[in-house]
Amino acid sequence: MSIHIPELSGIILTYLLVFSRVGAMVMLMPAIGDMGVPARVRLLLALAIAFALTPQVQSYYPAVAPQTTVALVILIAAEVTAGVLVGAMARIIMSALQVAGYLIATQTGLAYAQTLDPTQNTQGAVLGNFMTILGTVLIFATDLHHLAIGAIAGSYKLLPPGGALPTADMAQLVTTMVSSSFALGFQLAAPFLVFGFAMYAGLGVLARLMPQLQIFFVAVPINIVCGFLLMLALLGSLMSVFLNYYGTQMAQFL
Repeated sequence: MSIHIPELSGIILTYLLVFSRVGAMVMLMPAIGDMGVPARVRLLLALAIAFALTPQVQSYYPAVAPQTTVALVILIAAEVTAGVLVGAMARIIMSALQVAGYLIATQTGLAYAQTLDPTQNTQGAVLGNFMTILGTVLIFATDLHHLAIGAIAGSYKLLPPGGALPTADMAQLVTTMVSSSFALGFQLAAPFLVFGFAMYAGLGVLARLMPQLQIFFVAVPINIVCGFLLMLALLGSLMSVFLNYYGTQMAQFL
């Protein structure tokens, strides 16, 4: 058995570059890259995915290592940038649930109830955190997390190594994804906004007809109870819409 040092160096270089891209994606992927997942687990997962992916994408990388350290750093930076782009897109898609949850909490009077978001280790609205965790669970339950892993391999067709990064297309993709995710969050919260408008309009008329009635003490309990009942009735449909959106958006990276 003989080992050729140049060939071994090429494999090590390829693995380093693949790990740079995969590691950046894994650290930002929903559920996998959340703060609740230990850093060692994320690191081991990135190493394992890079190890499995290296033989398949080795042809995308140059056979000869860069001659200077600056060229190598630029190559690694380009790989990290590509990984951050795909990982951030998945994270932006998940932000639609936070937007929807915050709008629903604001409409139902629960926005002041803040709790710890275990996915980001920050404070957030209760309903926003609940919808984010539920969406993450449903992604794994419906095997949509395979799309996130497949996007890692698909990124080599979208952003091949060694070439110039399409910064204009990347900026347009980020802008489009942010706007569509915000629009989705607003659409998910639309039934609650319509209900709130109708309820407050009715309470306003009631307050004009009965000025002696303490309308605030009537409105708050009704708003919260009806909000929970509406959530109970629509939660399944809302999450189905989100899962379809998640699958459609992540499929473009395959």
